Amino acid sequence: MLTGQQRNDIDKIWKEFWQNGMTDPLSIIKQITYLLFIRSIDKQQEAKEKQANKLRMEVQDPIYTEDQRELRWNVFKDKDPEQMFSLFRKEGGVFDFIKNLGAKGGLFAETMRYANFDINSPKLLDRVVQMLDQIKLEDRDTKGDVYEYLLSKLSSAGINGQFRTPKHIIRMMVDLLQPQTDELVCDPAAGSAGFLVSVVEYLRENYPDEFYKKEFREHFNNGMFNGFESDNTMVGISAMNLQMHGIDNPKLKYMDALSGDNAIKDKYSLILANPPFTGSVDYDGIELSLKKALNLGKTAKSAKTELLFLALMLRMLRPGGRCAVIVPAGVLFGSTKSHLAVRKKLIDENQLQAVISMPSGVFKPYTGVATAILVFTKTGTGGTDKVWFYDMKADGYTLDDKREILGKPDEKEPEIPTLRTYKHEENNIPDIIEKFHHITQNLSASKDLTAFAQDRSSQHFFVSVDEIREENYNLSFNLYQEIVYEEIKYDSPKVIIDRISQLDMERKDLMKELGGLLG
Repeated sequence: MLTGQQRNDIDKIWKEFWQNGMTDPLSIIKQITYLLFIRSIDKQQEAKEKQANKLRMEVQDPIYTEDQRELRWNVFKDKDPEQMFSLFRKEGGVFDFIKNLGAKGGLFAETMRYANFDINSPKLLDRVVQMLDQIKLEDRDTKGDVYEYLLSKLSSAGINGQFRTPKHIIRMMVDLLQPQTDELVCDPAAGSAGFLVSVVEYLRENYPDEFYKKEFREHFNNGMFNGFESDNTMVGISAMNLQMHGIDNPKLKYMDALSGDNAIKDKYSLILANPPFTGSVDYDGIELSLKKALNLGKTAKSAKTELLFLALMLRMLRPGGRCAVIVPAGVLFGSTKSHLAVRKKLIDENQLQAVISMPSGVFKPYTGVATAILVFTKTGTGGTDKVWFYDMKADGYTLDDKREILGKPDEKEPEIPTLRTYKHEENNIPDIIEKFHHITQNLSASKDLTAFAQDRSSQHFFVSVDEIREENYNLSFNLYQEIVYEEIKYDSPKVIIDRISQLDMERKDLMKELGGLLG
């Protein structure tokens, strides 16, 4: 976890950009990312050189040649600002070098082809380089925390309705699904790779001994983590985020996962996502199998992205694969043919396990739209017997634009923001995780859950699949909740009138007394 000093150091770097006229958070993060990458590849070269010196041999597969020495971080950082700036801007200089590094620099370098160097003054470049050089990035945890803190400064909505999912919501979804060491994990709308990084953190916390095993490390670094992203800038950022968290070779694709170029089927064992849901996709660009899944006829003009992504996830999951996905509330009760087709597919052809409604303030300040989390397993043969509904009323933060932490962490819990536990009334997340695991563990052990979650007036309950079908597959919590009205008794009109008359008499007496005092 970052120290207060490390946070202050990053804040100072951020302030330098603002004071020099760079105020767009995404642009700032891109420039810092490029510099962090330059620093990291110089560290890799240093490690290669130390190994070569120890073995008294030539450097194997060097990143820099001797002629490119001045392009290295530890060399140009000691030059005066004008010289450093010139090295970055000139043809064949520092920035050209990383743009053309290609596969040798890993996935991030491959996303650099269209990158631009936007730092516009020698003074700013020098200040930022010197500040970054002082931040200790020796271990994986610190590097990951630094980059996560940088990403937390993305405070405006991105392209196509994308916005960052709060880290504690991501971690809740990961904790619900409890990833195993043999998973193939995918996020088809990866953004900055927050879901994939959270799975990494979960595995390191719960399976530390596995990282000593060569077979697992090979799987972990070369295929376990997969993502799709249609914004090349975000591909680069997500690649760097995963690299900072110790993933050598994530499978990230610069591609719209909904396009016809994506033919993946029955592959992934675990999907976690918060796909964009503020627009529609042109009919001609939609992959054929997704059109069929949504009952889109030949006359359809477009389809909502959230519905298409749900159909896509069902296709990409292998049988037995699990998914937790955030959807807008409209998916739960929308009346179009496509809405109904998706819900029927989830319930009749697969196993829908849970619908967790979230308060509308969870995604502020980006948006106030109401959302829910769907948890399901792909079976292809049905299996939905009853669905667990939970109405999350609080997530441990205020539900206004400030989103400030509520309550105090449990003294027994570590100081990790995503794992804080609060009083129940201030945060329902621990309760959601605990109850969901209680359900899954008892069902897997074939234990009877008849007495569990039967009170329809409470915050959570089961609804049978037959009842859901009777309600046209509506998945709205409010539809099934029983409202208990508390009887309130009022005094009769005569009693109220007498009380008013008494008050009026007391008022007149007080006014008379006040008049006497004033003479």
